[in-house]
Amino acid sequence: MIIYTHNDCFKKFNGQNHPERKERLETIINTLRSSPKLKINFKEAPLAKMSEITLVHPKNYIDKIFSNIPNKGLIGVGKEPYADTLLCPDSKNAILRSCGAGIAAVDDLMNSNERVFCAVRPPGHHAETIRANGFCFINNVAVAAKYLQKKYKINKIAIVDFDVHHGNGTQEIFYTDNSVVYASTHEFPLFPGSGTEEETGVGNIFNATLKAGTKGAKFLQIFENKILMPIDKFKPEVILISAGFDAHIRDPLANINLESSDYFKITKKIVDLADIHSKGRVISFFEGGYDLQALSESIKEHIKALKN
Repeated sequence: MIIYTHNDCFKKFNGQNHPERKERLETIINTLRSSPKLKINFKEAPLAKMSEITLVHPKNYIDKIFSNIPNKGLIGVGKEPYADTLLCPDSKNAILRSCGAGIAAVDDLMNSNERVFCAVRPPGHHAETIRANGFCFINNVAVAAKYLQKKYKINKIAIVDFDVHHGNGTQEIFYTDNSVVYASTHEFPLFPGSGTEEETGVGNIFNATLKAGTKGAKFLQIFENKILMPIDKFKPEVILISAGFDAHIRDPLANINLESSDYFKITKKIVDLADIHSKGRVISFFEGGYDLQALSESIKEHIKALKN
């Protein structure tokens, strides 16, 4: 099991009391480093190249983000009321490492068939083709998917997103691309407001909306029927995961009541499907999750299932 991360990802600062903070990633890394039984191979995430990023995002969009990076202080890139997607002086390398982790993960997966978790920040699934929002600038999982297709001629990719917020960016990027299935469970209504079950793309988008208060057993039933069944029919060659841990009962940004152990069950179901259709090939990307105790417990469950 490989985990990509980098110290640059800790340097991204969003201001005091911002939920997307370095402690999220520190908690995950410290938890995994203090779990020797998991036998993890930690690797340093490289900087993504512009030629890789532009598989998804136009160069002028990326150039504009980087040109807005301040010498000091913070600058918001989103419009109100979502001006909480912030750039700080150390943003550039954090953004490039977060994307680069996925690129390196693809190479490892395809060359050694070893599963990978990308322990990086900022997250990515809210980043649209030409719009940063929801704390996200580059859509890391989307770039990895496009890179898989270009370099390794992978024709069918499934992206499973169990973050509690809908991945509007990933959906927008692949909305008319039937070579990629995007399947998401998310609380609705909730930020970003997209992800109704009527949003189906070209038959490749599967949204499963969750009511506030949904618990593990009900979640797993919905996950099985509305996420895993269509992916099973699609028969992907590789499965990518947008792994947010904010559907946890402790999380402050949402109202879904999963327990830490549910993340083992969810992940194991994805791995089982990958073993059937995808030669076991899975890469997981860290997205949301804002309670540190929940993150510490849930990431252990997630990694244990990925190692199975």
